[in-house]
Amino acid sequence: MDIAALSMGMSQMQVAQQASISVMKMAMETGTEQMTDMMAMVETSAPVAAVAGPSPDANIGRLLDISV
Repeated sequence: MDIAALSMGMSQMQVAQQASISVMKMAMETGTEQMTDMMAMVETSAPVAAVAGPSPDANIGRLLDISV
């Protein structure tokens, strides 16, 4: 067995693993940022009732009768 070749191979594997971990951390940070932005948008958005206005009939949409 060639010790130098083995050492180089192990070093390359370690670099590849570190690069993979770095990419995974970046993806996780991006996901966290997107989730935070989405939560901020939801919290600052107007409720649907305020945008659409009040329902003309308060009973619409309360019950659903289905016969099969």
